[in-house]
Amino acid sequence: MLSTEKIFHIKEYGSSMKTEALAGITTFMTMAYILMVNSRMFAELPGVSYNAIYIATAISACIGTVLIGLLANLPLAQASAMGSNAFFVYTVCLGFGLSYANALVLILIDGILFIMLTVTGLRKKIFEAIPTSVRMAIPAGVGLFIAFIGLKDSGIVVADPSTYVNLASFNLLAGNVAWKDIMPILVTLAALIAIAVLTCKRVKGAVLWGILGGTALYYLLGLTVPGFYEGFTNNMNFNPLTAFGDFGTHAFGKVFTEGFDFSPYLADHSKTELVVLIATTALAFCLVDMFDTIGTLYGACARGNLLTEDGEVPNLDRAMLADAIATTCGAVCGTSTVSSYVEASTGIAEGGKTGMAAMVTGALFFISMFLCPIAMLVPGCATAAALIYVGIMMMNCARSIDWLKTEDAVPAFLTLAMMPMTYNISYGIAFGVISYVLISVFTGKARKVKIGTWVIAALFAVMFFVTH
Repeated sequence: MLSTEKIFHIKEYGSSMKTEALAGITTFMTMAYILMVNSRMFAELPGVSYNAIYIATAISACIGTVLIGLLANLPLAQASAMGSNAFFVYTVCLGFGLSYANALVLILIDGILFIMLTVTGLRKKIFEAIPTSVRMAIPAGVGLFIAFIGLKDSGIVVADPSTYVNLASFNLLAGNVAWKDIMPILVTLAALIAIAVLTCKRVKGAVLWGILGGTALYYLLGLTVPGFYEGFTNNMNFNPLTAFGDFGTHAFGKVFTEGFDFSPYLADHSKTELVVLIATTALAFCLVDMFDTIGTLYGACARGNLLTEDGEVPNLDRAMLADAIATTCGAVCGTSTVSSYVEASTGIAEGGKTGMAAMVTGALFFISMFLCPIAMLVPGCATAAALIYVGIMMMNCARSIDWLKTEDAVPAFLTLAMMPMTYNISYGIAFGVISYVLISVFTGKARKVKIGTWVIAALFAVMFFVTH
């Protein structure tokens, strides 16, 4: 039987079991918020329950994290990617009109395609086909998209018939709004500030503590709202096995049992529209997943001085393969794209150097499956703060864009601006790539545009003309 030393080479890397365990626990604390955020987001879809997605998120995170530890021997972790989950729920399902199961088919295609690209080596060519400025803008655009969702879900930003969006009213004196409406908004703002303060003070798990603190504040302030606790315990169920039952009924295997039935969508759309929609949306999922994973791998490993002498991520292809397999498993379980989390850099900062840290994080995700009844008590106003904060953190990459160089600035701006303004990640990528090609053509630089870039731009152009 192989020992942990032979598998992970802990001593060889100058680490210890205690250090790896601490690193794994730290990583889990910093990314455990995804269990609650992802579940609440998916629960907005018809026929999808919080319980089912909670278990699906935990299982896929456990599988992905264990895989990256075993295959790549890296102290990283994976879970349902922020941004892709919002794209899945608000754009693909609620926007385009595909069912939850239909959208899972696109995630399955993304996972399988990612596996093929990694094994064949084509991943690098597709990555290079996207203009650099667009690549750098994608995470920032996704961040704005996520933050906007958090602001909307919390009630801070509201719809306005004349300006489209507006700030919620806080004027209790005018009688335009009630305390019960303002209270959750104040909880979101308090939780957001708490997360920021804890992060500044380098407290591990700042996002999780912010969510838990916001939850406590919500229920405390609930005492000031008449009727807040009426019927509060009627639907409460603290049996952890109930969530597994919902998982088996509402999520697991839906991609196969219902996913390939597109008849409801075809009732109002043509087959051509469906084909283009599947191709472009699956491509968008794949591109976001690819950029997110590569960026996270490089970023996290660089912070922990884990890069090779050539500046490469150790066992990069194996890490990418683990990500692709995890996404495929996530589709089967019933959740969106699974990707590496930059929060793992906190575990690396604690001294994690091997896949043993990932094993500890994966074990904690497994244990968390039995805590679903407690997690359900977390209100949406608390998780909204996490969405806003994660969106803020994703803006970091925008500083690398040369905003004084027009041919870079325009595609980059369109990429990051169109995502939140159209409520669609794929539209942002499309505008970025197409504008890059057009600017290159009309400035006499068409020869510098790669063939792959032309293909991707043409595919997105067809999407606009056929589906809109």
